[in-house]
Amino acid sequence: MASTKPVRRAAALQRPRPVDRFEEAAALYGIPHWGKGFFHVNDEGDLVVRPTRQPGREVSLKHIVDEVAMRGITAPMMIRFPQILSACVRNLNEAFARAIGEFGYGNVYRGVFPIKVNQKRVVVEQVIEAGRQHNYGLEAGSKPELLAALAADLPAESLITCNGYKDEAFIRMALNGVRMKKKVVLVLEKVSELDRILSAAKMRGVKPLLGMRAKLYARGSGKWAKSGGEAAKFGLTTPEMLEAVKILKSKRMLDSLVMLHFHIGSQITDIRKIKVAIREAGRVYAKLRAAGVPIQYLNLGGGLGVDYDGSKTAFESSMNYSVQEYANDVVYTIKAICEEEKAPPPILVTESGRAVTAYHSVLVANVLDVADKIDQGRRVRVSPTDPPVLQELADIQDTVNAKNMRESYHDALQYKEELFTLFNLGHLSLEDRAKGETIFWNICERIHRDLKTLKEIPEEFEDMETMLADKYVVNFSVFQSLPDSWAIDQLFPILPIHRLNERPTEFGTLADITCDSDGRIEKFIDLRDIKETLPLHRFRDDEPYFLAFCLTGAYQDVLGDLHNLFGEAHEVLVTVDDEGRSRVEDVLPGESCERVLEYMNYDRTQILDSISRQLRRVANRPVKKDEIRAIYREFEAVFPRYTYLER
Repeated sequence: MASTKPVRRAAALQRPRPVDRFEEAAALYGIPHWGKGFFHVNDEGDLVVRPTRQPGREVSLKHIVDEVAMRGITAPMMIRFPQILSACVRNLNEAFARAIGEFGYGNVYRGVFPIKVNQKRVVVEQVIEAGRQHNYGLEAGSKPELLAALAADLPAESLITCNGYKDEAFIRMALNGVRMKKKVVLVLEKVSELDRILSAAKMRGVKPLLGMRAKLYARGSGKWAKSGGEAAKFGLTTPEMLEAVKILKSKRMLDSLVMLHFHIGSQITDIRKIKVAIREAGRVYAKLRAAGVPIQYLNLGGGLGVDYDGSKTAFESSMNYSVQEYANDVVYTIKAICEEEKAPPPILVTESGRAVTAYHSVLVANVLDVADKIDQGRRVRVSPTDPPVLQELADIQDTVNAKNMRESYHDALQYKEELFTLFNLGHLSLEDRAKGETIFWNICERIHRDLKTLKEIPEEFEDMETMLADKYVVNFSVFQSLPDSWAIDQLFPILPIHRLNERPTEFGTLADITCDSDGRIEKFIDLRDIKETLPLHRFRDDEPYFLAFCLTGAYQDVLGDLHNLFGEAHEVLVTVDDEGRSRVEDVLPGESCERVLEYMNYDRTQILDSISRQLRRVANRPVKKDEIRAIYREFEAVFPRYTYLER
């Protein structure tokens, strides 16, 4: 997909097609394409999750929401499925095992999970346990991450790779990890790190395990393409790698250099870019081996993508390859180069985090309100005494049809401009303006209904659906729970968790509850384009309506911020047993008002003391003392409350 610019088609401008069966509901939201067998719709019209991909072993997200509500846990909530984490870890390791067997590769695969993708302890521990039989390891890029990695109960053959810039404390920790008989590899990002590492190792009498990050010429694709190439932030150039080898030779420590590492970016969308990088890295490895450098591991870094929109293309929210194809290309290419260069095949390492964690968590949030431009069924009466501009608009409203819609729309736009001009000049009242706006949107709604009779949509009507879209106000913060949607326009699958056996009659965009105009979602996944609206059901004031934001397990937990001091959402851990019974394993309450205030150095006692002093100043003028006590108690009661809106 060459462009992210939406291309509007006639079908996209129609209201969503009626849904009679759950298969059609699943197709409407693309579930078979992006769900990877984990997500389905049941006969009741609920979105269900199959953590093991097995039919019958599924759980309704709506049932989970209802169950935890009885414990006082309300939306928004992050629902996690540890079994999906396990399935994704197995899928990656088994893909490499199959490729190694198929091509007769003469070594093994040792993956590591980059903690930065999701540092939540429950996530890291589940990844470790799922990868235990595969000697799956961890990657750390900071002192806190390295502490977590060293504390983990990893198998003896598992790697801990250390990337990023390092200070003395970081280096000492890594070396102490080696003394603990762990395979901790310090990857050089710049040559100047080498002297500090060797000096610290000598002082402790420990032989370090070293790697070099190569700055390849090859670049990735998608949003993170600039992570690779000659202008990349990290890595050693070819002269710098040779300099590091020379230094190690001079100190008779060349055998400490055990890993060659590269990384050309996250979410690589095009398999061709990966193949180019693998070939280049394979040649670098073979040449270093020929020069006497005893490298054992070839670390291909991250980049294994996630097909967020299900299109299976090189579009930035997709990927045009499978995990198995990725593993096959890595194994086959490195094997061929090693045979040609007569180099021993290295142990293969990847740092794939997104593909391992993305699917395991779903954010569920409730709709609070709907702001719509069209008051369904409202008819505005215009009298002969009303201003001429209103009479002209009313005449268009009465006469617009499929044959004259273009002319009628042009005239309506002209009179709309005239309406605002006259109002700004003081010639119209607020009531006049309200009438004119209502009539204009009624005209647009009638035109929109007639557009579906056309084979091709005239250019001037391409934005009609977006103009008429309702705004669904959702009880969450984009900045806290879906930061990549705001920061880099990342697309995520979004759909209702229930009522999927009903016909979605509305189309809308989403707004969060922050006081920021960027707190909205106006781009949605589609197999062919980016959709500007989402098919939704009519919101009923007396009935909760929940939306699921899927594939949020990678980066969203750790990149979220406290905009408007909306904190982390509740977390709910769910499993499904062999008989298909679901179980809520744990509930972690979301952050309270007191907790987020503490982040900003506000103290509960100081706040209440300040409020108390101010209340005393107004005692009996005009607030009575008993009312002051009641007011104080109300303030006091807010501190343990959830930061999100409660009903």
